[in-house]
Amino acid sequence: MEHTIFTALVAAHIVTGSTAAIAFWIPVVGRKGGAAHRMAGRIFVVAMLFTGAFAVGMSGLTILDPMGTHPHLVGLFEPAFVRGVFGWLMLHLGVLTINLAWYGWLCAQHRAQRAPMREWRNIALQPLLLAAAVNCAVQGVLLREPLLLGLAVIGVATVGTNVWFLYKPVAGPKDWLKEHLKALVGAGISVYTAFMAFGSVRLLPELALNPVMWAIPAASGIAFILWYWRTIDRQTALHRRPPAKA
Repeated sequence: MEHTIFTALVAAHIVTGSTAAIAFWIPVVGRKGGAAHRMAGRIFVVAMLFTGAFAVGMSGLTILDPMGTHPHLVGLFEPAFVRGVFGWLMLHLGVLTINLAWYGWLCAQHRAQRAPMREWRNIALQPLLLAAAVNCAVQGVLLREPLLLGLAVIGVATVGTNVWFLYKPVAGPKDWLKEHLKALVGAGISVYTAFMAFGSVRLLPELALNPVMWAIPAASGIAFILWYWRTIDRQTALHRRPPAKA
């Protein structure tokens, strides 16, 4: 029974994740703020929320029955390893995806008005992600898997930066845009990481924790975020510069 439900969740996860992976590029490469940007952004956020929710469901079933949900891994990995990586780590990434998608959407909706962003779902997602990240780190220590520790740091950093923006005394005029970019590109990183890392397990199980499979989407996404943050800072500085005297 668990395997049947798990298989259905995997299929739904692939459909919504593929939709998000395609929609992700329209706001990234297209004209910012236009109708196509807004429409693709809505599709991306909804798809990512469902993708994260399906991942949470998959992780719960894996935690309950690691080998029953992953019969193709019998004889390759121990149940504790499967539960740790495809259960607890997947749970962390699922909650991270939901957190980033919802937070990034609120940033776009409310912009510099931070009070409406402090609605109960956004606030509740912060301790939930922190708990998932801490548990992921604990599982990494128990399994002696450094990758779980590294990914847990991402969850903790996400919570820290989210809460800092939501509650810091004074926010810059474009801080909301930087947070919006951070969150939704971060969500995009998660969907491509899932395809490259978890997806590869079906073909080559030994690639499950290959650092390259995890590093390529993360490094590319972080580089883009930092580049675009710098672009935003330059544009903000130009707008603040007084006009040259004649």
